[in-house]
Amino acid sequence: MSELITADLVDLDLSAESKEAAARSLAARMRELGRVTDLDGFLADVAAREAQMPTGLDGGIGIPHCRSAHVTEPTLAFGRSAAGIDFGAPDGPADLIFLIAAPAGGDADHLSILSALARHLMDPEFTSALRAAEAPGAAAALIRGDEPDSEPGPSAADGEAEVAPEAGDEPARTAAEAPGADAQPFRIVAVTSCPTGIAHTYMAAEALESAGRAAGVEVVVETQGSAGFVKLDPAVVAAADGVIFAHDVEVRDKGRFAGLPTVDVGVKAGVNRPGELIAEVRAKAARGERAAAPTAPMDAGADAGDGFATRLRAWLMTGVSHMVPFVAAGGLLIALAFAIGGYGINKAPSVADHFAWSESASWAALLFQTGGVAFAFLVPVLAGFIAYGMADRPGLVPGFVGGSIALTVDAGFLGGLIAGLLAGAVVMAVQRLNVPAVLRGIMPVVVIPLLSSAVVGFLMFLVVGKPVAALQKALTDWLGGLSGTNAVILGTLLGLLMAADLGGPLNKVAYAFAVGGLADPNEGSLKVMAAVMAAGMVPPLAMALATTVRGRLFTASERENGKAAWVLGASFITEGAIPFAAADPLRVIPSAMAGGAVTGALSMAFGCTLRAPHGGVFVVPLIGSPFLYLLAVAAGTAVTAAAVLLLKGLRRPAPPKAAAPAEDGEPLAVAV
Repeated sequence: MSELITADLVDLDLSAESKEAAARSLAARMRELGRVTDLDGFLADVAAREAQMPTGLDGGIGIPHCRSAHVTEPTLAFGRSAAGIDFGAPDGPADLIFLIAAPAGGDADHLSILSALARHLMDPEFTSALRAAEAPGAAAALIRGDEPDSEPGPSAADGEAEVAPEAGDEPARTAAEAPGADAQPFRIVAVTSCPTGIAHTYMAAEALESAGRAAGVEVVVETQGSAGFVKLDPAVVAAADGVIFAHDVEVRDKGRFAGLPTVDVGVKAGVNRPGELIAEVRAKAARGERAAAPTAPMDAGADAGDGFATRLRAWLMTGVSHMVPFVAAGGLLIALAFAIGGYGINKAPSVADHFAWSESASWAALLFQTGGVAFAFLVPVLAGFIAYGMADRPGLVPGFVGGSIALTVDAGFLGGLIAGLLAGAVVMAVQRLNVPAVLRGIMPVVVIPLLSSAVVGFLMFLVVGKPVAALQKALTDWLGGLSGTNAVILGTLLGLLMAADLGGPLNKVAYAFAVGGLADPNEGSLKVMAAVMAAGMVPPLAMALATTVRGRLFTASERENGKAAWVLGASFITEGAIPFAAADPLRVIPSAMAGGAVTGALSMAFGCTLRAPHGGVFVVPLIGSPFLYLLAVAAGTAVTAAAVLLLKGLRRPAPPKAAAPAEDGEPLAVAV
């Protein structure tokens, strides 16, 4: 195994003017050493990680990183910029840039070394030495942790491995024992995690531990990183006075910390303001806030947390994402049953009482009734996992109960949405109750399910259920009467939503709206389902067509993605266009929205219908007016492809850069 960084991977005079150019320049060094096999593919992965959250840190540091199938072995490249490069840090440009490349199946040993670098970056002496380094070899040795000859001591390898302790290691515990045996320190447990699990996870841990030592507070951190994680000792959690979650992915096994005063923020907040977080959790403990804070799926913001609208979107997305597999299974089974046995198959007797092995009608009835059972879970699953997104596992029971009640009172899809939000809110309120420590263990198992289910049942049966049922009926009747201009306008709006974020929250909102109509189908709701699926097929199909027509406007990696996009688009997997949007969002997304709007409007105007909630071209036989439906998809695909090619063709070529060899594609994530 080669060394993580060598002098050939160091550029002390990095002249790039943008983060994309800097990544390309450093990645080119990796490719020259054979550590990156596909430069453009690797840079696309870097851009996708950067799109999740900027990688600039306070103190003039940029740390772009990703795990990629185009990386042969864990590698680190370092660049020093005299002018500074904007990586999105709050305090301005970065002059120290570290590009971390980890293979898709990176081994734990090297990932621990990467985590050690992340911790080193929190040491001002380390960054000062890098700024003063006069030779690439000296900078590489400093980053590797090589010991100077004049300073005998433990080997570099051993010392490096010890810099990245896993959760619960001794340094965090012993640092706060200095106050003495008579003064019991305030004890905090923390969990840090980031999407890649390489850099910010460990930087946040180091920052929290350092801030804890400065404040005389005992801080023990569980780092849920790429190399796996070791759970905190249950005794340490039981003795804690508060908990800090600094994360951008869901904290695993979060129920362990129920009953503790909680601060829940994004991972960058743990890096940038650890002292404030420690002070905040101490203040909550002083006020007697003994219950865990609401458990939203993740706080992506680096500061105090996202607003209500962002959290609401995340909660709804949690419910919809868990509902979709039931939609696909149940809806497709029902659609196949109609194709085999006709639309009268819904009146067939139960196959448990009557089934003839040689009759197609019996097999159609079996498919229909099995699909109906799966479809019956839609509203309870939606409600249950909305509540789960808000309040973690304690929200599941009242959420499922509320969703089932929504079906009982005919409140349908809207009732499920409201039931999930009510269940999550009730659980969050119960979690804030100040209960004795002896009862905390049974709160998630007995007390919270009991109280929250009773309250949600009361609200759904006697307060909100009937009004929502009336609203659901009015919406169903409106969809059934859609025609003419109103239908075209709705189709245009749905098409825009399906293409706006390529499988993201807006896409899922439109899809969930269409699926909700299938629970009680009529002519209008079937038209809506057809328009939504048609518009969702357009973006990947259009990218595939564009890369075929004018491949020279796309990178080699994008041309390869274009081949796969044919199948993904035909299968109604809108996410197939994400690699193109990540690399060039300002050209791809508006073009996709234009094509989606055209397709949605045409599908509605043609009166196409669809009983299957998924399947793309594979369910065309189940579509009403299938040829007109395919014409609508083709028209939108042509519009999007033409728009993308026009916008890319108008782009001015980038000036040549000495640091990176000329490529047959464009720079990563070009922005205008």
